Amino acid sequence: MRIDPGAPERAPVELNTDRPHSARIYDYHLGGKTNYPADRESARAAEAAFPLLPLTARINRAFMHRAVARLAREEGIRQFLDVGTGIPTAPNLHETVQAITPDARVVYADNDPIVLAHAQALLTGTPEGRTAYVDGDARDPKGILGSPELTATLDLDRPVALSLVALLHFVSDEDGPRGIVAEFMDALAPGSFLVLSHVTADFSPQWAQALEAYKRNGTMGYLRTRDEVARFFDGLEMVEPGLVPAHTWHPEPGVPVPDTHALATLHAGVARKR
Repeated sequence: MRIDPGAPERAPVELNTDRPHSARIYDYHLGGKTNYPADRESARAAEAAFPLLPLTARINRAFMHRAVARLAREEGIRQFLDVGTGIPTAPNLHETVQAITPDARVVYADNDPIVLAHAQALLTGTPEGRTAYVDGDARDPKGILGSPELTATLDLDRPVALSLVALLHFVSDEDGPRGIVAEFMDALAPGSFLVLSHVTADFSPQWAQALEAYKRNGTMGYLRTRDEVARFFDGLEMVEPGLVPAHTWHPEPGVPVPDTHALATLHAGVARKR
């Protein structure tokens, strides 16, 4: 993407590094370096309750890469909207899909100040493609969908793959996560796809203990059962193998798949809008 040298500079971003932040905690679990003592303290407390958390983060990330690559390669999707982007971690979504189809267009959206501070790392790509970043809240789909950054990059009259990966477990029932998904999908053209993952205690009750550790440090999260996660796909056609533990969704050939779902703690699936 070409960066306009005349574009107005953003105001300084207050990162509040003295308080733990979900994006930086996730970065720590992934082995990243964009985290601070408060984030590491919260992450380590959660890992003490559930030592598999770093593996869960990697499983989730790998699911996202497999899903978008499959949509680009096998379904011909050329437009992607990633809501709840998180801190840039290579390879990013645009790097995965543009390696398959260089003309792919990708819009990232997040309202985390740390992500905004690092957004420039997301605004790179192939000369044929486009990438853009929207500073927007997932609880305001209209604001994201109507933003000038998105409308200048994506054509909503053509299919789009919407990625809500490891996002909705930060959205309370009071904020209406099912309505959020429906509002996004209603705005997308037939032939669009939903890519979604969500943490659960269905496979390991230790996840609930890890979540309590997060909450004690000010990071709210909400576990949901498989039936609850399945409702996010209402009205859509599930892509095989359906809603499954994240590590079992089209695993890479030759890569061993753990024989216990307790390692995943994530429900994941992809669905098509008809």
